[in-house]
Amino acid sequence: MTVLPSVLPSVGVVIPTCGDRPALLRGAVAGVLAQEYPGRLAVVVVADGAPGRRDPLPALGVPVLANSRTPGLPGARNTGIAALDTDLVAFCDDDDLWLPGKLAAQARALAAAGGEFASCAIEVEHGRRRVTRLAGTDTVTVADLVRSRMVMVHSSTFLFRRGALWADESAPGGQNEDWDLALRAARRRPITHVDRPLVRVRWGGASHYAARWADRIAGLDWMLARHPELAADRRGAARVYGQLAFAHAALGRRRAAVRWALRTFGARPGEPRAPIALAVAAGLVPAATVLGLLHGRGRGI
Repeated sequence: MTVLPSVLPSVGVVIPTCGDRPALLRGAVAGVLAQEYPGRLAVVVVADGAPGRRDPLPALGVPVLANSRTPGLPGARNTGIAALDTDLVAFCDDDDLWLPGKLAAQARALAAAGGEFASCAIEVEHGRRRVTRLAGTDTVTVADLVRSRMVMVHSSTFLFRRGALWADESAPGGQNEDWDLALRAARRRPITHVDRPLVRVRWGGASHYAARWADRIAGLDWMLARHPELAADRRGAARVYGQLAFAHAALGRRRAAVRWALRTFGARPGEPRAPIALAVAAGLVPAATVLGLLHGRGRGI
């Protein structure tokens, strides 16, 4: 029988922000500070460059640092990691909310498994709807993350050993750096997953990544180059190719969309992203309409 420590490891939480959604940021900080955690807890907000902002960040009751590394989300996260002296590090996006019990449940699961990286299930909020996304497992492997992006392995659920991993600042526009980090973590040791919805992830107009299609394309190309196993797994390849087809379609690049859709069909004929991308490319349905329908069901493209 595993005996868990009465006092859990110290945890430092990094909350990156551009400073343009202060009400959500206050909620994110409050959700972290409200955790009943039997160990030392430190929180730092990292402000990434926010050109044109007139209003200062709200009074948060926690330290606020300027991003001293590469501009963007990965640099902001690494600035926070470097400023902490805790045993573990956790991330929380400024538009997400930790639910009660999140931190203690993950820390205890890590201790029981002897792991170094943890995630948890999420509750996706889009408009007035909330959808729970479970993994159906307590362990996430590289193969799992290749076959499926596994949306519940989300950056706002990450808890890991400080110093073991850093965000990759070469990610184009910060796209997919959390997926890349999870894959690198799973290569070291399977991810410990708490399959309870302990983080509320807010999708919609507040997201900085809602419609940055060129960045999405660059981010997916970056992932294919960094992780060759994505193209080697037919299901995983079809998903990524379908996402590329959709992104090109959203930008009005019909030829590129058709080319990637054909590659999608070649990898996995039943992949639904290909016909959806072709419908967008043909002008039959706007990309925003597709995303709205999917997000309302707690899913992305």
